Amino acid sequence: MSQKRTRLVADVSSDRLSAIRPVLQQLVQGTITDTPTGLHVEGWMEGNEPREMNRQLLSALRRVERRTRLRSEWTAGGVVSRFFDYVPKGASRATQDHTAG
Repeated sequence: MSQKRTRLVADVSSDRLSAIRPVLQQLVQGTITDTPTGLHVEGWMEGNEPREMNRQLLSALRRVERRTRLRSEWTAGGVVSRFFDYVPKGASRATQDHTAG
């Protein structure tokens, strides 16, 4: 199966944001901004399936800091898949706002 480009919108919180930022910059093509509660990420990743990409991203972040939390939305093929940490929280059709970018 070929990899596809998948849009990511996520909020990351961690006890060591300065250590997490370089990992995000390496894995995600896009922007990372500071928020009062952590980091906001908007960008793209290459992968086969949102669940696998979410697991890959969170596992990489937790290798650096175990107490890292990830709330993410992955958009590909007209579907938005939502996760809190490793747990799927549902999927829905993508609106125009989710696919822009």
